[in-house]
Amino acid sequence: MKIGFFGPAGTFTEEAASTLEGDLVPYDTIPEVFQAVHMKEVDLGVVPIENSIEGSVGVTLDLLAHQYLLKIKGEITIPISLNLLINPDAELEDVEVVYSHYQPLSQCRMFLERMGVRTQATRSTVEASEIIKNEKNGAAIGTRRAASLYGLKIAAENIQDHANNMTRFVVIDHDDHAPTGKDKTSVVLCLSDDRPGGLYEILGEFASENINLTKIESRPSKEKLGRYIFFVDLEGHRKDIKIMNVINMIRSKVGYIKILGSYPQEGDD
Repeated sequence: MKIGFFGPAGTFTEEAASTLEGDLVPYDTIPEVFQAVHMKEVDLGVVPIENSIEGSVGVTLDLLAHQYLLKIKGEITIPISLNLLINPDAELEDVEVVYSHYQPLSQCRMFLERMGVRTQATRSTVEASEIIKNEKNGAAIGTRRAASLYGLKIAAENIQDHANNMTRFVVIDHDDHAPTGKDKTSVVLCLSDDRPGGLYEILGEFASENINLTKIESRPSKEKLGRYIFFVDLEGHRKDIKIMNVINMIRSKVGYIKILGSYPQEGDD
């Protein structure tokens, strides 16, 4: 089993992917992971989809909705502990610029404001660690594993602005998961026309069957300004009779609907 993940080694996505059994294969970008699964270079892919502080990862949602027929086969949620990493020869007061992926930079905004430093976004937390290996005035926000891999020291621990910082990752495959009895289904839909009560009518179909929605989020449709698509997570498997009935019921009321996958539900969502 080969598992592609948004790498390189030392990222939180690697930590999530390592909970699965198989050989891990890093890719530089989230689209590259999708393409690798699509072309069957790897058996599964692991990518971030949502953070409890910063919200959804737009590129993952867009690739699922618009570009690939891949399915969500599983979800993995891990706590995120962010650390300020510096060169072994540097001290905290030497730091003038902090590098990291834009998500950790956002998650540590208040800490960075108190430091009074410049920030620079990178493709990953590990790329930030590589940059500062020989830079005394730079720091990176990253993982303990990254510090170990790149010979850095931790200048400050748990610097995220909120203690309950969790990131949800999804496992992507050509097929989703068989029913387990405790499942979640993700769908994306677009209303056929913009009218008062249109979305309320769709959501009412789920309520009438007592189907709990664990998430609903809108994103631009990429067709024109002011037109949106809606991502919905709901309890149950797409093969459950009542889920099938509701999906069939709303097909005639929406312009577009796509089942992104059914998979075991983690925790107590």
